[in-house]
Parts: sequence; structure tokens; C-alpha cells
Amino acid sequence: MTLVYDGSSEGFLSLVYEVYYKNLHVRKILTEKTETSLFEEVIEVQTDIDKAQKVLMALEQKFSTQNFATITHIFLCDCTKYQKALLEFIILGFKDEKNLHNINHPSVFFIKNLERELLKVAHRMYGFVRFEELSDNTLYAKIETKYNVLYFLGQHFVKRLGTCDFIIHDIHRELAFVKYKECVELRHVASHETPEYSDDEAKFKKLWQTFFKSVAIKKRENKKLQQQLVPLMYRRFMSEFEK
Repeated sequence: MTLVYDGSSEGFLSLVYEVYYKNLHVRKILTEKTETSLFEEVIEVQTDIDKAQKVLMALEQKFSTQNFATITHIFLCDCTKYQKALLEFIILGFKDEKNLHNINHPSVFFIKNLERELLKVAHRMYGFVRFEELSDNTLYAKIETKYNVLYFLGQHFVKRLGTCDFIIHDIHRELAFVKYKECVELRHVASHETPEYSDDEAKFKKLWQTFFKSVAIKKRENKKLQQQLVPLMYRRFMSEFEK
């Protein structure tokens, strides 16, 4: 049996509800309809907020804080087909949470490794985010990342930047983490205009680029090692690599 849902977290939780209470045997989970075998049964699961909320409450009650966090983290791995493994992970946990300690189970192994990779991306980005000063003194940073780590970055810089207002803009996902005075929230950004930078921003950027070059030791330059430490995918919005 193949299940199709809308790709949202609420849609997936609705799918979990249908599978668990109707005891469905799922072979494949898709986020959009495709050409399927003539003899393959396909069911389209409609997103139901009430059912999704019931599943979410059950997860909070049944699972440990760590395993519940793992489930919510996986929803942020939006470029990976995690659905079938996460469904099996949840069903295993509902039967007996001790099953989730069995790293030899393919779905448990996959989910734990995927979460580890997500957190690794987030940790790397703590050091790779580059803020620019806007005309109203707000700090603004653009990012493009493999996984949706915007929430992790926002919470990290709320602690690091104190009272400073800032925006971290995920260009690809059209999302922004906004911290303005006491307000902290994630916002959907449907369209984007080039912000107006402060008069000093170009000077600060030039000083940083000059510092970056001056501390480098030409004889010890190792492009291969540098690329391992700072992969090309992270460099697009890092001012020291701008030409």
C-alpha cells in the first residue's frame, strides 16, 4: 500500500493516526502523486488538524523528552525522504519505547543518524553565519542550508547577541527568524527585497576581509584542507570569501 500526504508535519501526523488506528500495512509514503503500478493500492491521506493534535499529544505522553525531540527534529530534514523510517520509528515506540534503543533496527539507525547529521549542520552554521548591519542597526544574515536549521540558529544568536535586534533569512525556504525587542518569531517571507545597509557596513566588511587575508600564512596555504573545514556550500554568504 502507498500513502500520499501533503508533505506538512500536520499531514504526516494525520497519516500516523490512520496507519496506527486502521492497522495499515504501508510499503511506500509519497508527498505527491506519481504514476504507480496498476495493481498498487494508493490512499491519499487528508490533513486533519484534530487527528494530528491527538497524535502529537500521544507522542509527548508516550515518548521520553529525548525521543520526542528526535521526532520533531526529523521534520526539519526536509530534503531527505525520512517518512517511512520515521513512521516505523514511531510505531516501534508506541509498542515499547525500549525498541528505540535497538540501533540495529534499520529505521532506528536511519533516524538517529539523520538527526545527528541535522545537528551537525546546525552546529557548523553557528560559526558560518555572517551578519550585516542595516540602516536601522538591525543585524541581517542570509543563509542557504541543506536542512532547516533556522530555529537552532535563531535560539543560539538570541543568547549570543543579547539586546541586538537581528534577522536570519533562509533564502531557499522563504523563512526568517526575527528577533525585535522582546518579540522572537519565525516568519514566512513570500518575497524579498534587497535591504538597505548602514553607511558603515561596507567599511566593516572590508576590514574583516583584510583581517582574514592578513592572518593567512601564504606558505602554509592548503586549499583542500580549507574546503574540508569550510565546504563550498557554506561560503555563498560568508563575506571573507566574497570577491
